[in-house]
Amino acid sequence: MKNLFNNIYEGKRVLITGHTGFKGSWITLWLKHLGAEVIGYSLEPPTEPSLFETLQLDREIIHIIGDIRDENKLKEVFNKYQPDIVIHMAAQPLVRYSYINPKETYETNVIGTLNVFEAVKETDSVRVVINVTSDKCYENKEWVYGYRENDPMGGYDPYSSSKGCAELLTSAYRKSFFNPKDYGKTHHVALASVRAGNVIGGGDWAEDRLIPDCIRFLSKGETIHIRNPKATRPWQHVLEPLSGYLWLGALMWEEPVKYSEGWNFGPNDEDILTVEEIVKDVIKIWGDGDYTVNPDNKFHEARLLKLDISKAHSYLKWKPVYNARKALLETINWYKIYLSKSENIYDFTVKQLSEYVEKAQEKELIWTK
Repeated sequence: MKNLFNNIYEGKRVLITGHTGFKGSWITLWLKHLGAEVIGYSLEPPTEPSLFETLQLDREIIHIIGDIRDENKLKEVFNKYQPDIVIHMAAQPLVRYSYINPKETYETNVIGTLNVFEAVKETDSVRVVINVTSDKCYENKEWVYGYRENDPMGGYDPYSSSKGCAELLTSAYRKSFFNPKDYGKTHHVALASVRAGNVIGGGDWAEDRLIPDCIRFLSKGETIHIRNPKATRPWQHVLEPLSGYLWLGALMWEEPVKYSEGWNFGPNDEDILTVEEIVKDVIKIWGDGDYTVNPDNKFHEARLLKLDISKAHSYLKWKPVYNARKALLETINWYKIYLSKSENIYDFTVKQLSEYVEKAQEKELIWTK
């Protein structure tokens, strides 16, 4: 698996913030199989169970428990380990939680990002920084068009707003301190931001996320409860955006000036489905079950959200590997294996990663060559 992404990650020191989260755990696993030395900086795993603990990833990396809001400790980690590449994923990632804890959300998602950038400024080893935000960073007008990278930032709820703020912060630091025009003169850092859709995959146990909620209900033989059946989201398997992040990082390493921008990584238009369509497919793949609609208007949630991925397709030659149904099939199969304990879950997770790479190779995607 090391012969991917132009072999850029083999032997590199990659610092991941938020490595104990769902996406963080998957990219940590992948980077280890790419031959990278991973330094993880994060809070304790956010759920019980958690993918990070299930895979026992603390045994494979430099595992550091720390708060992204703790600027001094973060800078100490940067100074000690001198990373080559930084992937900033640490965040408060939940919309409904952000209504209840807005201050924590802004402090984590905005000030935490600021702390990372300040640490990068003081660390000579860093060459590539990827800031992971969200598809919800855009000012959502509830229109049928996918949002492009140059559309205005916004956000109705505190979470979405905080991610819009993080994007504005990234743009300001790229212009002020890491300007591509000044690369090699005043700095040597390539900085990009990445925005992905609603990711699904094995090992996500977060509250108020559709697939984990479905699994909790189905595993107990209970009826699934959904709030907004007609809401649409850009659903994609977690490995889709991660392949985009890693490919972008490899290109930034080779051509730092060319790729230091904002990038969308989402599904094809036909895989932008409603919540109800997803739930029906989950039940079908699971084998039985039912659902009911329990509207909850306490908090505002977007009803329509799409990403335009034409920029990544045109300039990075990146495109999705799985359609929505394949992504759901892989996701539900993971949970079935985990709950039945019929296979070693670490081996099965690596198998899913390998099969994703094999499918990408069959499609002759450029990052696999």
